[in-house]
Amino acid sequence: MPHPDIPLSRLIAHRGLSARAPENTLIAVREAKQAGCDWVELDVQLLGDGTPVIWHDANIRRCSDGRGRLGDLDLATARRLDAGGWFGDAFRGERMATLEEMLVLLDELKMGVNLELKVNRGRDPHALVDTALPEVMETLPPARRLVSSFSDTALARARTLAGPESLALGVLFETIGRDWRSRCEPVQAYSVHADWRRLKKTRVREVIEAGYRLLCYTANDPTAFAPRWQWGVEAVISDDPMRFAGHLPAT
Repeated sequence: MPHPDIPLSRLIAHRGLSARAPENTLIAVREAKQAGCDWVELDVQLLGDGTPVIWHDANIRRCSDGRGRLGDLDLATARRLDAGGWFGDAFRGERMATLEEMLVLLDELKMGVNLELKVNRGRDPHALVDTALPEVMETLPPARRLVSSFSDTALARARTLAGPESLALGVLFETIGRDWRSRCEPVQAYSVHADWRRLKKTRVREVIEAGYRLLCYTANDPTAFAPRWQWGVEAVISDDPMRFAGHLPAT
């Protein structure tokens, strides 16, 4: 199927520049831009009141000064959390970003985003897609948005809402198995996203020959990753993409 013409960057900052700033925050995206990154990977979920926010975990303990499940919070409660102090004193007071705030920033900075629809256990994939996807499509042009997920249900819903040509979808794998096409074809996927440590050369060849773009997560060692470029991997998602400077394949 025809897909948007996306100038995908070789280097994508994982959850913003998460090696140098608290992940999935506005400051992490600003830091990524300042470091020279044109694309970031972020996660979106819903609070208990239905507000879409940029957050990875099912709970708030690891990346804030709070405790409990993300799905039990309303926006007012989430706003009171410090989502930066855990990373370092310089980031103390950083707040959890709403999807709306993040999209405004991405548009202002002219950055592209690989937005993962994060469907943690017990959460409703349809509610997430129905709430988050219209905001994404309204704010960012097709060339600067790539929506991915491990959830086939979320991807199917996204394809239904977006139509066949206006949205690039990425299917997330831990390991690309023999039946990988059975997940990609029903949602008319644009890209395949895989754990670089579990990647097999034969599967890479299959994916590329089938016309999909291949992205790998989450690599931080450019020397160990180097053979994957030779296999034909298109982009790497990294906590610190600047480590890959001088280690990219010739274009």
